[in-house]
Amino acid sequence: MTTDTTNAIAASGLTVRFGNFTAVGGVDLGIAAGSRHALIGPNGAGKTTLVHALTGGLRPTAGSVHLGGRDVTRLREAGRVRLGLARTYQINQLFRGLSVLDNVMLAIFERDRKTFAFWRRAARDSAVIEEARGHLAFVNLADHAERIVATLPYGLQRLLEIAVALATKPRVLVLDEPAAGVPAAQSEAIFERIHALPRELTLVFVEHDMNLVFRFAERITVLVAGRVLTEGTPAEISADERVREVYLGRRGHHAAA
Repeated sequence: MTTDTTNAIAASGLTVRFGNFTAVGGVDLGIAAGSRHALIGPNGAGKTTLVHALTGGLRPTAGSVHLGGRDVTRLREAGRVRLGLARTYQINQLFRGLSVLDNVMLAIFERDRKTFAFWRRAARDSAVIEEARGHLAFVNLADHAERIVATLPYGLQRLLEIAVALATKPRVLVLDEPAAGVPAAQSEAIFERIHALPRELTLVFVEHDMNLVFRFAERITVLVAGRVLTEGTPAEISADERVREVYLGRRGHHAAA
């Protein structure tokens, strides 16, 4: 077990193989507490597989994952959630037949290990209801609390995912393409809410829209063929000729000032 607590989440030699195919190969990654860190790379670079390995959805073939200095490599996703690591998915995992409010309340009950009592207690647990409404207010969904999730526009469902994740009280939040499948204007709204999250919460996000990446990330890790090509600030990544060649195009991308 490591005693390094300088990183909120870290990977060392992280490797995921499927038969003879190496999806993630020997990734070393350290993400400082409170940072806004983007994972980018071309299709097939291994970004989502890396996220699965970091968050417990996949057991790595080799290497380790540490959360706040604690080795969590053998912990499943639920165990990591209880230690403060939450995530969202490319395709949302919401309960589409329940209300917006119920989805957030379920996350709170699960966090407090009281899901067995959900249907009996939900309607009269004022503290849980108040907390859930607070998370919904943060993502601008307070007016939609009673709606059934399936009736929400997809962009609002992506915001609800963030509210559900926040209900677990994470210290590290991993967002796998949080704006995937939504129009540009809604993407902006989603990332504005992400940007407004408290600084003590460490954010790791996968995103294909380079305008959003360069606006909101403080550090960027570039993956190619399951390995880290480079890491740096947006300005450093924008100026890196290798990144221009394999991902951003020869002209590159001008990082925001």
